[in-house]
Amino acid sequence: MSTIAYGIKNCDTIKKMKKWLDAENIAYRFHDYRVDGLDRDMLEAFEAELGWEAMLNKRGTTFRQLTEDQKANLNQETALALMLEYPAMIKRPLLIHNGGYHLGFKPAQYQEIFQTN
Repeated sequence: MSTIAYGIKNCDTIKKMKKWLDAENIAYRFHDYRVDGLDRDMLEAFEAELGWEAMLNKRGTTFRQLTEDQKANLNQETALALMLEYPAMIKRPLLIHNGGYHLGFKPAQYQEIFQTN
């Protein structure tokens, strides 16, 4: 399968993405970080394509609960360590389609990715 969506199943944005993909009859596999796991190699592959700054979900509860010191001292290494420990800190969904990496979900964005009308 050429489309894999990564995230956490109870995330509202993930639910919207799944609903859109299903409505468009697009086949995909969903990988739930909490159920299916997340390892360092996978995270580093994502980071190599997207960059840790783009992947870091600063709007989420998990990020907001970090200490001011943790937030102030973020760099590639500390951010990846936090995302590995707290997968909810990864912006969702993370979509891989035909070798392309995409973050977030908006219907117009997905229409462009999948060339639907």
